[in-house]
Amino acid sequence: MTGAGRIVVKVGSSSLTTAAGGLDADRVDALVDVLAKHVERDTREIVLVSSGAIAAGLAPLGLPRRPRDLARQQAAASVGQGLLVARYTASFARYGRRVGQVLLTSDDTSRRAHYRNARRTLDQLLAMGAVPIVNENDTIATDEIRFGDNDRLAALVAHLVHADLLVLLSDVDGLYDGDPSSPGTTRISRVSGPADLAGISIGSAGRAGVGTGGMVTKVEAARIAAAAGIPVVLTSAAHAAEALAGGPTGTHFLRTGRRSADRLLWLAHASTPRGALVLDAGAVDAVVERHSSLLPAGIAAVEGEFNAGDPVELRDTAGHPVARGLVNFDSRELPRLMGRSTHDLARELGPAYEREIVHRDDLVLL
Repeated sequence: MTGAGRIVVKVGSSSLTTAAGGLDADRVDALVDVLAKHVERDTREIVLVSSGAIAAGLAPLGLPRRPRDLARQQAAASVGQGLLVARYTASFARYGRRVGQVLLTSDDTSRRAHYRNARRTLDQLLAMGAVPIVNENDTIATDEIRFGDNDRLAALVAHLVHADLLVLLSDVDGLYDGDPSSPGTTRISRVSGPADLAGISIGSAGRAGVGTGGMVTKVEAARIAAAAGIPVVLTSAAHAAEALAGGPTGTHFLRTGRRSADRLLWLAHASTPRGALVLDAGAVDAVVERHSSLLPAGIAAVEGEFNAGDPVELRDTAGHPVARGLVNFDSRELPRLMGRSTHDLARELGPAYEREIVHRDDLVLL
């Protein structure tokens, strides 16, 4: 951790706001104090994934609690996002640091052109000495294109910017083997793989009640990052300085895998399938066991409407998802292709049809 040059730090709403809504300037300044000093002293690059826009907009709009409906969430985010970035701008200015706002939806990051644009923007901000402030674009995101929580977004951003470390800051100082408020529970200092979490009851809600996450989303984010070769520290915002200094705080998630192709990580964790292809038993075996491409002969049914290039789910005949991939044909074309060999299709329809329905390079197993 002490050798990490590029770090993604994620902070939740409960660490920045009051339970009634509204930013807590002292909390924001305390976090910025830690981040700015590490950037200056260690010449580190930090990307900050910050929740808090919706929570910051509650009090100004007279909302007593986080609304359930999407329209009022978007309205609160519209008001709160400006307040959030303005607070960060003023706080980082005390150290002569500029900030840049980057708002993302999963649609932005699962489509290749948008993904490249997001990466280029973040890289350029860092190269120019600015601190990127990343958040989900709650003002325009629909249910279909939402990340759902900034913990998962942080894991994906860490992969996007080739981070050396992901730090998840919460209102709890790590992962416990039970309810942290109950006597006898113990903080888990290290997680080296899924087996270390067996039998652990993970709570689903934060204490402050203004965010969308909880320990479940943080552990899932840590799993995503660790599987992509990025170590993770999960601790409280109060222990941010200790975490960045490599101190014995929080829960450390060790790497469990190596960095994968960018598009495959986003395909697995950021894309929303536009439809589904049902595979026969032979095709399931070819895709899952032999890591082969999906050919038209193995398709038993087509579900939903989608276009070439869209992500689709691959299912077995029992309806269980086995993979996700980028399809090469529109849904309206597939019924006349399914069950047939590519050679026959090329002879009848032309050489453009002598190709895979989903190429193995654009496919990830679930």
